[in-house]
Amino acid sequence: MRCSLDVPRRGAQLLLAVILALTYLHPAPTISAQAAPLTLVSTDWPPFTNEAGQPRFALDLVEAALGRFGLTARTTIVPAAEFTPALLSGRFDGSAAVWKDPERERVLIFSQPYLENRLVLVGRHGADVSATTLADLKGKRISIVEGYAYGETIDSAGPVFVRSKSEEDSVSQLLKSDVDYTLMDELVVHYIVRNYPKESAASLQIGTMPLVRRELFFAVSKARLDAESIIARFNAQLKGMIADRTYHRLLHVDWIRADVNDDGVPEFVPASDRPGRSAPKQAYTLFTTEIPVSRATGNTGFYIGGSIYSDWASVPESYKEDSTPPDPRRSTGTIFTFRW
Repeated sequence: MRCSLDVPRRGAQLLLAVILALTYLHPAPTISAQAAPLTLVSTDWPPFTNEAGQPRFALDLVEAALGRFGLTARTTIVPAAEFTPALLSGRFDGSAAVWKDPERERVLIFSQPYLENRLVLVGRHGADVSATTLADLKGKRISIVEGYAYGETIDSAGPVFVRSKSEEDSVSQLLKSDVDYTLMDELVVHYIVRNYPKESAASLQIGTMPLVRRELFFAVSKARLDAESIIARFNAQLKGMIADRTYHRLLHVDWIRADVNDDGVPEFVPASDRPGRSAPKQAYTLFTTEIPVSRATGNTGFYIGGSIYSDWASVPESYKEDSTPPDPRRSTGTIFTFRW
């Protein structure tokens, strides 16, 4: 009996040895596929996308998130007219900064939105910036940056759009009265107010109602076998990048308003655990859709030192010391230089 049992056992052992040998000779392809760098495509859309060494907030954020799980990406910049054909052609793995539409959703897997583009009206000091739609500005001359992806309907909205070379050029046209207004992303406006507080207060009138609002996504081609895995791991990084201040560093902001604990209400998150003696007068909101209407203007908690405090008075005094200097690693390049 013992001999009769040993024969099939030895056969099984031999079969197992063969399987193991084949596994070592031909390892599973998923590991190498996951490690393959991403080849991405984008347009020249500063400060969100750009060549390396230039303002490129969106590309910086996506590359930082991918780097947290060991994946690298290289973005090729193409003219705006070539972007969608290149994105859908299969020549690239996807894009780090893209808006959704049905045609793109057929061939791409989209991440959660990681930024929200909000274009607000900026006029000269004293100007009426109360418009709530572009149609309210019919006949007005509005400066916008040439080549930016403002959406297909903007040219038929009513105003006369004057193309500029850059955000700096748009402000220059406005201050010289060559145009009535400029349409500018809220993140750029936040940068101007933070870095040029006296000049902007004396020279500019800034609207509070976004006239154009679009969520920004990272997307990977469905043709890539590990696309779903990449998107899932990318999504998993976003909350941590807010909490550990990666967003603050790469967006050049001191305070961010975002929902860090998934309770449906955004908190104020400072760039360090020593934000200073006073509550923030302004904060950059990552997603306006996260803010309940009933709490759009009031305090909704402060995330400091790994804890959430219901209001500024509840924040321990030990956190209200002199603020720390800006992180020297803030960006990959020069941002803007506005002349007043």
